[in-house]
Amino acid sequence: MTESGRRGTVTSDGAPAGVDPYREARSDHSLENSHESWADRSRIILTPMAAPSIMGLSGFMLATLMVGAWQAGWYGGPATGRVLWPFALMAGGVLQSIAAVLSMRARDGLAVAAHTAWGSFWLGWGVLQLLAQTGVASPIPFGASNAAFAFWFIGLAVITLSAALGALASNLSVFLTLAALAGGAGITAAGFWSGSLTTIRVAGWFFVVSAGLAWYTITAMVLENSFGRTILPIGTLKKSANIPGRAATHPIEYTEGMPGVRVGQ
Repeated sequence: MTESGRRGTVTSDGAPAGVDPYREARSDHSLENSHESWADRSRIILTPMAAPSIMGLSGFMLATLMVGAWQAGWYGGPATGRVLWPFALMAGGVLQSIAAVLSMRARDGLAVAAHTAWGSFWLGWGVLQLLAQTGVASPIPFGASNAAFAFWFIGLAVITLSAALGALASNLSVFLTLAALAGGAGITAAGFWSGSLTTIRVAGWFFVVSAGLAWYTITAMVLENSFGRTILPIGTLKKSANIPGRAATHPIEYTEGMPGVRVGQ
């Protein structure tokens, strides 16, 4: 009996006749890249990072609550800015600017847009207040007409509205936060354009509401990060992510966690 008779006809590369080795390789490759295969593999994140928006929203909430409540007339007077500007500059400006850079690494375009716009605003607002306190620039009191300052808020309203529309694709809580913020910026622009103190006060209320919504969003994100499952729903498009007690995401890792890497401090 010939070699081919004993073993069957073989191709030049040694594979049995009638078998496409490339097809078999493609099949094995598809199996290796299936969801089940990927989920069974442990993945180690070399640069683990929490959600940058926890930092950004925290800084935003602090600055917006302080200044928004003052703008709404809840407390303070013309000299209150002397006390607020360093805190607003650090919390709203520096922290949000850092969060914007980290959001680029997290590939979160929405967060990049929102934190960049408002981080730069709070940095500018803090510097403006410093210049006013040192006599270099004239202060801009609530109720005064100032078209240049109004244009700042026009730009903020437009960018924030764009970010709010983007949030509709993934997170209702962030959408509401940004929608209230865009409303506050737009009304503030109208107030400084017309020189209406009443309009400025109304805008301050919008800012306070936005700060409250940001606080809820921050709390939900922190609890999810700490417990590893949804505690407070934030209105994501994925239904299971809005049910308290359910896992909001399914990371590709061992059930016990990431080998050799600890989440937290």
